Amino acid sequence: SAIKTAKYYEMTGDDIVLSVATDSADLYRSRLEELHEQRGAYDEKQAIKDFEKCLKGCTTDHLKELGYYDKKAIHNLKYFTWVEQQQKDVQDLNQLWYDRNLWPEQFHQVHRWDELIAEFNARTGVLDKMSG
Repeated sequence: SAIKTAKYYEMTGDDIVLSVATDSADLYRSRLEELHEQRGAYDEKQAIKDFEKCLKGCTTDHLKELGYYDKKAIHNLKYFTWVEQQQKDVQDLNQLWYDRNLWPEQFHQVHRWDELIAEFNARTGVLDKMSG
């Protein structure tokens, strides 16, 4: 998506696209093992093919710049998972869309999130596993 975005907006080396990865690469080790079993070792030849196809060959198809009602339609898709599956109140869902203070308040909690992440990492030992 970062490559598509950069191409769509005709960005250059003077521009920056920031992508946030929310999952650790450790979550995908089983997938890498599965691919290794199916296709063999990942080598330079395959890396060149992937670079040409997936990076250089990336196009802006299936990319849409969204207007207000496009964004709202996507927001409303959450109804099924939030209200029907997770039994959350529809008012909570609507708050995400209409409450202009909600997101600034959330983003002011970054330091608390960092503390919670550090606590989680300490409890799980995930950082010890990665460094050892």
